[in-house]
Amino acid sequence: MKLPFVAFLLALPFTCSAVPLTLATSTQSVMFTGTGVNTSGAGTSHVNWGTCTYNGTVSTCVVSGNYTAAAAPAGTTYAVGTSGTYAFTLTYQGNGSVPLTAIASPPGSNNVIFNFTANGASLAFTATPAGGSPIPFYSLNFNFQFDSSATCTGVGNCAVGAVGISTGGTITGPVVGTFDPTPVITSPNGLISASSYGGFTSIAPATWIEIYGTNLATVVSQTWSGSDFNGVNAPTTLGGTKVTIGGLPAYIDFVSPNQVDAQVPSGMAAGSQAVVVTTAGGASSSYFHLAAGQYAVALASNGTTYILPPGTTNAVPTAVCHPGDTILLYGIGFGPVSPNINAGTIVGQANSLSGFTAAIGGQPATIQFAGLVSGFLGLYQFNVVVPNVPANNATTLTFALNGGNGTQQLLLAVGN
Repeated sequence: MKLPFVAFLLALPFTCSAVPLTLATSTQSVMFTGTGVNTSGAGTSHVNWGTCTYNGTVSTCVVSGNYTAAAAPAGTTYAVGTSGTYAFTLTYQGNGSVPLTAIASPPGSNNVIFNFTANGASLAFTATPAGGSPIPFYSLNFNFQFDSSATCTGVGNCAVGAVGISTGGTITGPVVGTFDPTPVITSPNGLISASSYGGFTSIAPATWIEIYGTNLATVVSQTWSGSDFNGVNAPTTLGGTKVTIGGLPAYIDFVSPNQVDAQVPSGMAAGSQAVVVTTAGGASSSYFHLAAGQYAVALASNGTTYILPPGTTNAVPTAVCHPGDTILLYGIGFGPVSPNINAGTIVGQANSLSGFTAAIGGQPATIQFAGLVSGFLGLYQFNVVVPNVPANNATTLTFALNGGNGTQQLLLAVGN
């Protein structure tokens, strides 16, 4: 028996990890100015960040140097090579003070954590392998340290651990550190079925999913276009990001450093399956959790009016439905149709989904059509006739597939 949305559970064990870069000593300097933090080292310090330019609108500051990569695991190749150059590029609006603060962690140490103090600022890391092309990373996981040759001004003890301890003190010098570009899926809520359709953590083949985390892409954002398709087949790599589920490639329509949208491949076996996001920074996986139910996203037969209680929103046309009306519902994750259409393929033929039933206000509803929508991937449409039920702006809507009840708690606005 296949349940809509819950055909199998994707348990996401951590399966692999990229090797962090080791940033070699840089010829650039980062200057920290103490702001009256206490002698324990707790508190923040102002940061003067690299060499800055201003184009009349935006300031751009850069700290750069050379890196060497830690040894990659046996049998693997590190995407950024064994050595190269790096650049941390900070951009922010205007030509004022650099909007970064720093704190030693643990207090008194030379480990530095950066924080933004102004909106609109961004910090990107670019690794350029020796003889290769630049690879940008936008969600960062890095650690900087001054090396032992750092010099201090206005600080009683010029040890590296004196960062930020004294009011008005500064410390400058070469920096070393590490940067880990590994994609990480946020735990526990980093992977759900499409949030517009319930945001579930139990996934069926051909379901659309949303993945959240850090370092999930090396582009700011990219949505698929016609050139990404191979005929009617959707891309399995987009902007340098790919996703596998149980070792099979998923189909990707959007990537960014913090979110990836993908379609689960067909033919997945029931049971625990590993989900892995891979970029130039390596590969990683994590876990996810269950989300709550919602009002059904139902449309009137005109395809433009949403079935919602009066006064819900002015953003779209709304109305209640009535007994005898045909409403349109859309969903994901309902499994195979006839004739079979594999995931990752644009639907171009008539098809039907068998075994779908629905009830409104506890009364069985007539199903005029159930199947995949032509011109889309993995999107199901259900044309449902509202049965004779009392008016109620919070009428229950339930559904089942082949006798297996859906788990969503859905509501529908029904009028007289």
